[in-house]
This record gives sequence, C-alpha cells and structure tokens, in this order.
Amino acid sequence: MSKHFLRIAPFVFLIWLGVVGIFGLESSGWILVLFWLVLGIGLRYKSEFKAFSFPVSILGVVALAMFFPTYFQEIKGFKLTQLINPLIQVIMFGMGATLSWKDFAAVAQNPKSVGIGIFAQFMIMPLVGFGLANVSGLDPEVAAGIILVGCAPGGTASNVMAFLAKANVALSVTLTSISTLLAPLTMPILMKLLAGQFIEIDLLKMMWDIFKIILLPVGAGLVVNHLLRGKSSFIEKSLPVVSMLGIALIILVITAAGRDSLLAIGPILIVLVLLHNLLGYGVGYGFSRLIGMKEQDARTIAIEVGMQNAGLASGLSNILGKIATVGLAPAVFGPMQNVTGSVLATFWSRKEVSKK
Repeated sequence: MSKHFLRIAPFVFLIWLGVVGIFGLESSGWILVLFWLVLGIGLRYKSEFKAFSFPVSILGVVALAMFFPTYFQEIKGFKLTQLINPLIQVIMFGMGATLSWKDFAAVAQNPKSVGIGIFAQFMIMPLVGFGLANVSGLDPEVAAGIILVGCAPGGTASNVMAFLAKANVALSVTLTSISTLLAPLTMPILMKLLAGQFIEIDLLKMMWDIFKIILLPVGAGLVVNHLLRGKSSFIEKSLPVVSMLGIALIILVITAAGRDSLLAIGPILIVLVLLHNLLGYGVGYGFSRLIGMKEQDARTIAIEVGMQNAGLASGLSNILGKIATVGLAPAVFGPMQNVTGSVLATFWSRKEVSKK
C-alpha cells in the first residue's frame, strides 16, 4: 500500500499547485496537508527512506495547524494547551517503560564518554542559544524561547537517529536518560543564568514543575517495566506509537496557539532555530573528535547535542503562560530537528564508521 501512496504523492502536489494558482494559498490548506501525509506514508515503502516518514508526516501536522488554527486552540471553552503537559508526561512514562536499571550501568562501563556527552549536552546548546538570542533582535520573550530549547535535555528521537546513523545506540540511550533525569536541576539553573535578562525565572518553581513533568512519569515507567518486562508485549509495542501520536498532538496544539506570531516573525525565527540545530550537530561532533573520541561515539554526541526535548521546552513555556512567545522556538525546533536529524542519519548511514 505504501508504494501506491508514494506514486500518488506527486499528483497531489500538482493538484495543490493548481489550486494555489487558481484560488490562492488560503484555499489550498487541506490539499497541502493531504500531500504531506500521503508522502509520509509512501516513504515507508523503501527502507532507505523510512526514517523520513514520521518527520514528513509532522510537516502535515504543522500545515494543518497553520491553515486551520482555530480548530486546535479551544473546544467548547476548553483550551487545548492544557493537554500539553499531560501528553509530555505520557511520553516520559513511555520513555521510562522502555528503560531498565541495567541501562544505567553503561555509566560505570563507559564513564568518560557519558561524562563528555552530558557536559556537551548542557554547555553547547545553551551557550549557542544564548548567543543567538542576544543577536536576534527578537522580542525578549521570543528570544528566551531559543535559550529554553537549548537548555532542554536530549530528545527521545535521538536514539532512533543514532541507530540509523550507525552510532553508539547504547551511549545514546544512556545520554538521553541521564540528561533527562538531570534536567530538573540543570534547566532552571541554566535558564536563570542565561535567560534571566529576558524573562523572570522562579528557580524553585521551575525545578518542581520539571520534576512533575519528567521524574515522576519516568520513575513510574521504570517501575512498570521492572514489573511487567517480557509479560506484556502489547504495552511494549503500543508505547512507541502512543509517544509518536503524543509528539504530533503537542506540535499541533503549540503551532496553532502561536500561529499568528509565527507568521509575523517566522522567517527570522526559522533561520535562527535552524542555525541552533545545525550548530548543535556540528559543534558536538567537532568537539568530540577534537578531544579524541572515536567516530561512532562522536556521531552519537553530535545527534544527542543537536536533538533536544522540544516538547519539554514547550510544556515549560505553557506553565509560564507564554506559549505564544517563549513557546515559539520550541514549536519550530521540534519538527525541524526531526527533518535535519533524519537527513544527517541517512548521510552517516551510507558512510563506513572509522575505527580510529
């Protein structure tokens, strides 16, 4: 079936171009959404393109929110932004349920690589974000969002990208897990130091908020994994799907909430977020190679540094009551990193890993 969707996608795109030419861009929303979704399904036909399936489908979600924002902002007085934090907790629970206590043993087995990875995670992206925010000329709250996403821990999608890139998957899982568990301490401190000039940061409150969003559900997931490991294949198979749907819904709601602001400052913010993302990959890889890490581990750290937990950053911006300003950078960063990460992973998958 995927093969047929791949063949249909070009025709849907041509129809979209025709509608834009005749009726204007505003009338073409549903067709553009359909194109991205059809293409996303179609890309699953070939194994070498499979990694792009989810990122391309997310572009359809973004198009849906941009063209029809009112449907995803409020339903009968209920603001859909209230779903963001529960969805993040579900995703964090899913992450915890895929881990076991043995996964953390890698810290003792390879402390140097883990230490370097954690140092790079919480130094490179926050400082790059701070630099970009200061030269951006954007509204202070929007600029603070760039720093916020830079201070976030690694995203769970990085583990998949590490596998595709022939990187060290065990190290990737360990770095994502450790950086996530450290986030309640590191994120508020970094935000206070780097973003305090842009927005007011309540250090203790932010620590408690992140603790509730991350540590409680991850801990619950670890307990469930310990109790049911190997006993419930349904849970093991369904949690990744639930997590992907959760990510899509978060992006949908955040993009809809900040749609007008994105249209006003979109091009500048997109360029800055893209730079932030690409510099994360580049500096992470260059730093790792400079200090003598092997190629496989350097790829891992590059992906871990460049791919952030944008959903967590969005959740915090929502708690701050600034989803339409501070939440803009995370809203752009999330879909973008999925696309760039897939491209980078595909590029590395075709290059042999140096043994030096």
